Amino acid sequence: MAAQTKSGIKSFLLYLVLVFGSAVFILPLAWMVRSAIMDSSQIFIVPPVWIPDPVRLGNFKTALNTVPFGRYFLNTLLLVAGNVTGAVLTSALCGFSFARLRWRGRDFFFGLLMTGMMLPYAVTLIPTFLGWRTVVGPNSYLPLILPAWFGGGAFNVFLIRQFMRTIPKALDEAALVDGAGYFQIFARVIFPLSKSAVIVVALFQFLGVWNDFLGPLVYVNKESMFTLALGLQQFIGYYTAQWELLMSAATMVLVPPVLLFVFGQKYFMKGIAVSGIKG
Repeated sequence: MAAQTKSGIKSFLLYLVLVFGSAVFILPLAWMVRSAIMDSSQIFIVPPVWIPDPVRLGNFKTALNTVPFGRYFLNTLLLVAGNVTGAVLTSALCGFSFARLRWRGRDFFFGLLMTGMMLPYAVTLIPTFLGWRTVVGPNSYLPLILPAWFGGGAFNVFLIRQFMRTIPKALDEAALVDGAGYFQIFARVIFPLSKSAVIVVALFQFLGVWNDFLGPLVYVNKESMFTLALGLQQFIGYYTAQWELLMSAATMVLVPPVLLFVFGQKYFMKGIAVSGIKG
């Protein structure tokens, strides 16, 4: 009985910590949503007002009409489609090579690839920018899309490689006996079985591009080429800011990633869990 009581107390304390931690992370989201449907004069009242009076749902329509969000959405969708497609295909090919094929220097080059994860983005930002400016000039989406088609990123390659190492080698051998080549083995056997890891890579890539502010800020300065992340900045001027419209726009921008994660979290959790089974 004492053991059950002790276990119950531990469970209660654990859930209490989890609830408190969740509240800390949810608080900024709740602040954004309540600010999106209230008048600007109520947003910074002390003590804070959590229930808007009156509720101004018209802020969403006003925000959409203030800046060309339709254009920003299409620009962002273009970058997302290019990056997700490139990252999924090329990281899967690289992961297949590192996980399933035997070639001279494979482990060395994989270790070299992993060292790229240690370099902060800011370290390579200036030389990368200078190189792209020389090749394609200013105001181009190529620097934001093409890198995803050359490996898809070290972390994505690592994730898929780890997942593919859990697939039995007997499948490759059976396919080889049937006369399949390595590309056929990849396309018809290994890639379909790696669906969970591929979806995780697609989710990560989508979220990274959708929320990316620094990349478009560096390579794009024409308003017609702005993404949604840059479009939010339009609500902040030199001397004032339209906070209620900014929060309304930010709430709408947040909806697609949240929905994507809700519907894809099963694959997300499975892909992350299985990818760590075998090093």
